[in-house]
Amino acid sequence: MDELARLVQQTADRLAGRCVGVVVAGLAGDAVAVHGAGRTGPGGQVPGARTLFDIGSVTKVFTSLTLAKLALDGAVRLDEPLAEPLADVLPRPAAVPTRGGEAITLRHLATHTSGLPRLPRGMLLRGLLRPNRPDPYAHCTTERILSGLARTRLHSTPGRAFRYSNLGAGLLGLALAHRADAGYGELVAREVCAPLGLTDTCLRPDAEQSARLATGHAPGGRPVPSWDFAALPGMGGLRSTAADLAAFLRAQLAAEREPDAPLAPAMLLTRETRHRVNPCAWTHLGWLGHRLHAQQGRHLQLWHNGGTGGSSSFLAFDPEQRVGVVVLANSRRPVDAAGTALLRRLQVGLGAAGR
Repeated sequence: MDELARLVQQTADRLAGRCVGVVVAGLAGDAVAVHGAGRTGPGGQVPGARTLFDIGSVTKVFTSLTLAKLALDGAVRLDEPLAEPLADVLPRPAAVPTRGGEAITLRHLATHTSGLPRLPRGMLLRGLLRPNRPDPYAHCTTERILSGLARTRLHSTPGRAFRYSNLGAGLLGLALAHRADAGYGELVAREVCAPLGLTDTCLRPDAEQSARLATGHAPGGRPVPSWDFAALPGMGGLRSTAADLAAFLRAQLAAEREPDAPLAPAMLLTRETRHRVNPCAWTHLGWLGHRLHAQQGRHLQLWHNGGTGGSSSFLAFDPEQRVGVVVLANSRRPVDAAGTALLRRLQVGLGAAGR
């Protein structure tokens, strides 16, 4: 077994002790290793590269890449006010809040600098994971979301400060879909999945894919259904596989070396756009980024995590060292620490500087 495969298997086996089922993928240059452990559900099989998982907020990376692609095509502008693509469905002209004379733009939504709260009006963070409420977003219809938006107070002037917002990402997906006159799932499939050959990244799994969908589990091991996200799937509604997400990361790692590859210009645009959070961390369009301290090699890490009532996910890469990791689990327990540790091992041992 080579070193990449050994590290991936080691991570998966360790996580299987506290997650119901897990699949880990590691990338180093052109090499990819995938390993699954645990089970897909009650009486289920060991998950593998083609097992579908709810990826939660990793969806935001796809939403923001769709924004970048549409911006390069001239269909939208990064600095276009949110009110413009939603103009004909807003309950009234002034339904999108402003602050300090600044309007919320699509760029602000993708970089979490809109000033919007984390959740839609009327939703409380503590209620998201109540065991007797399997889908806390079920009531988030377009009418209800846009009506509540008019009564939402911004926490800061748009573009000024970072404040992570599920609502903002959901509104971005809604606005892009409305501008494209398509459903969110159809839009992402057309603009991102088809060019990259991602056949299992979807909003609504078909019958064959549903048979490969891992059952989600609450921390105590109780099976829980997937969340639907209603009118806001852009914040967390996609399902995907380790195979698809590894292919997605491979395209990200190749973008600078192969600028004519599908979506390479859009991927680079997502990274060119940034908002500084603190001296060591920033946010891009969709991605969160930071650079490790000098004693850790000053390696670059671009990442996003995700979680729903019964799943957790982690996606990260270093374009300089050409390494990346995917971690998918059908349990609510976070997998970020294990994914980050694996990425650091790959950066030190298998990255471009060490080969």
